[in-house]
Amino acid sequence: MTLTNLRTAAASSLAAAGLLFSLAACSVPATSQSPSSPAAESASASATASGPCEGVQVIVDSGALEQEAADTSACIAVEGPTAAAKVLEEANVKTVGTEAYPNELVCRVNGVPAADFDIKHKGGTYREECKKMPAAFAYWALWVKATPDAEWAYAQEGLATLKVSPGQSLELLFTVDGEPAAPKA
Repeated sequence: MTLTNLRTAAASSLAAAGLLFSLAACSVPATSQSPSSPAAESASASATASGPCEGVQVIVDSGALEQEAADTSACIAVEGPTAAAKVLEEANVKTVGTEAYPNELVCRVNGVPAADFDIKHKGGTYREECKKMPAAFAYWALWVKATPDAEWAYAQEGLATLKVSPGQSLELLFTVDGEPAAPKA
């Protein structure tokens, strides 16, 4: 195999990995941290007052960044399969894509990471500009849980096409250098 073929294979592998992250992190814009609709407010209130979430549990965890501005948790009432983007909108979770992929990728959640925030990683520091693909070592990952007792699974679709149903959980988790590797239990 020639050096050119090796470079092409490496570039193709990186592109494929980026596409996988893209599909798992598709988004459409929404807004801030607390519930906005009466249904969301009552669902959040009922989750804390009466126990487990009977709707979709939404969690945003800034993970390795430790940025409280992004972190949130809400129980959102849904009657059946609902687009994850709509559930996040009801939870007032604001996602922003990149310039190249405004609705296909998640670059920022509730403003995190900010454009002037230095993300520390194994190779030094990095600032997310949200131009094309987020870095493969620092990105928002989308996770789903089928039932409260199930294991977390990396989403196979993005926010625009992924459907979640009552009893399921949805988490956006920021990962740096593979940590955290998955959401908390």
